[in-house]
Amino acid sequence: MDSWNYFNYFTEIEEYFWKKRGAHLLVSPLDWAIMETWQKAGIPLDAALKGIDRAFESYQRSRRGGLGKPLKSLAYCTDAVLGAAEEQQEAAAGSGSNATRAARAAPKEIFSREEIKAYFARNVDGIRAAAKKLAASQAGLEFSSRLLEIAKSLESSMALLDTPGSVDLEDMERRLTILDDKQQALMASYVSEERMLQLRREMDGQLVAYRKKMKVEQLALVEKQYIQKRLLEEFGLPRLSLFYLA
Repeated sequence: MDSWNYFNYFTEIEEYFWKKRGAHLLVSPLDWAIMETWQKAGIPLDAALKGIDRAFESYQRSRRGGLGKPLKSLAYCTDAVLGAAEEQQEAAAGSGSNATRAARAAPKEIFSREEIKAYFARNVDGIRAAAKKLAASQAGLEFSSRLLEIAKSLESSMALLDTPGSVDLEDMERRLTILDDKQQALMASYVSEERMLQLRREMDGQLVAYRKKMKVEQLALVEKQYIQKRLLEEFGLPRLSLFYLA
């Protein structure tokens, strides 16, 4: 656990799920929303992978698994992942281990400054491209202007990479989270009620088979992350967190 690179969290789970499923298929917006929910809840990577193993074992014993039907979504794994995380937390508390804290601690030098600068530059370009499209219509002018402010703030953060000493990635991530939140708020305020209704219907259709398997608070987080993911796709905007650099 000490060597867990939490910036590879999504990639590790995605690849492991592909391996277990036996098909290298695109991970759906619902699956990404679930992974983000696990990450935000502080579920360690090894607990997530252990839970996925257990879920696949359970599924193979089920009627659908016995008929050879594939397990299609990480939503089926939610209970098993939460259970594995709780077991790990209890074991750590019982032994006085610092495993959970170590799992959440980000290494100080995971990426080179050049990699981070290139990542920031791509995101600045992506935000500006989206702002340019929005500026083509009168209704999108204010949205466009505020997006350009976010791009400018992101550029200002790049200057921190030129300061002497090691890069504090945890503090950098905090700054990016603030900008990400601003971007999400902008999208939510701009999208039409009708389009939001369509997205929620789409989300409900994908979640209908899994609602009973999730706790209320987990379901709420998945729904939130799903909508955010679809809005980013809708407006062609990038995620800014360093988690996506991996």
